[in-house]
Amino acid sequence: MKKVYLDYNATTPLDPRVLEAMTPYFKDGFGNPSSIHSYGSAAKAALDEAREKTAALFGAGAREIIFTSGGSEGNNLAIKGVSFAEGGRGGKHLVTTKVEHDSTLDAFMYLETRGFKVTYLGVDKYGVVDLGELREAVTDETRLVSIIYANNETGAVMPVEDIAAVVKEKGALLHIDAVQAAGKIEIDLKKIEADLVSISAHKLYGPKGAGALYVRDGLARRLSLTPLIHGGGQERGLRSGTENVPAIAGLGKAAELALGELNADRERVGRLRDELYARISSGAGGVTLNGPPDTIVRNTLNLSFQGVNGGSLAMALDLEGIAVSTGSACSEGNVDPSHVLLAMGRTRQEAHSSVRFSLGRFTTREEVEYTASVVVAAVNRMRKLKGTGS
Repeated sequence: MKKVYLDYNATTPLDPRVLEAMTPYFKDGFGNPSSIHSYGSAAKAALDEAREKTAALFGAGAREIIFTSGGSEGNNLAIKGVSFAEGGRGGKHLVTTKVEHDSTLDAFMYLETRGFKVTYLGVDKYGVVDLGELREAVTDETRLVSIIYANNETGAVMPVEDIAAVVKEKGALLHIDAVQAAGKIEIDLKKIEADLVSISAHKLYGPKGAGALYVRDGLARRLSLTPLIHGGGQERGLRSGTENVPAIAGLGKAAELALGELNADRERVGRLRDELYARISSGAGGVTLNGPPDTIVRNTLNLSFQGVNGGSLAMALDLEGIAVSTGSACSEGNVDPSHVLLAMGRTRQEAHSSVRFSLGRFTTREEVEYTASVVVAAVNRMRKLKGTGS
């Protein structure tokens, strides 16, 4: 059976070049970076190199990078670290949106049980926050605003430069969840006035179990950010525990490749994504694009199919060797409709009829052609069985 992987937003295959960079640290380079002998020094040098490469992906300094286990930990460290920080600005008011990743939303809901007040901003029909609503929401008592850069389900891109300008004008801190943006969109923190930015290695062809949180120079010291994990004081005291050197070396290599190949990957994958959309929409009909037509991350295609259950369609595609998703991977198995699509004004039926196709570095044109033909046939067959026209 032909196998096609189109779920890159859930996780990406490990790039062979990343595996090659990781391999020495599973063998001879097994030292603890905190040890003073030569084994430790070699491991520490690997961390330093990875920190430099990861920082370059943001246009940041190496000292501004804190290694984590991934995007969820990075989001939690940023949000809880600022919220519980001594010397934090204002009171206990926080701002986010209704379309964030679950790791962000759950962190804010936890903070509400600890006495914090959270404003959840709505979005328009494309999944983009309104700057006027944001400006009204942020007050003198607002400590932190947390915004997802590129949505994991729809690929909708938030206007983060404009968001940052509003947040800085109001004097609050800004955290950006860039897990789905890193490697797909240029992230230049000389242009975006963010205070904290989180990424994950396994979303950009690196290993699972590694990520990074950018913390603007001086912020941790000025606010005494509260760590999630206490212990040996690694990562400037913000993330104790012996670092996962092989995975972090992989993150560094993945970041280096992402920065160097960003434009080429984006253009090639974007053309394939557009072809997939054109073939499906013309062959199946009754297809709605979920997200802003002109500002979706170039690899992502979230479609609602009239008269078709998205879960059933995803299973039908899996039987043909095609891997897609009905939403974020973290919510698979949950029968509730996507909170992102509902926030965009989609009905529950429309949300249940959605499927996410996410392409990547190793997607081929032949795979796109095969997928489109299988999707069209499956959708038309399912509609015929239900007696539903397009």
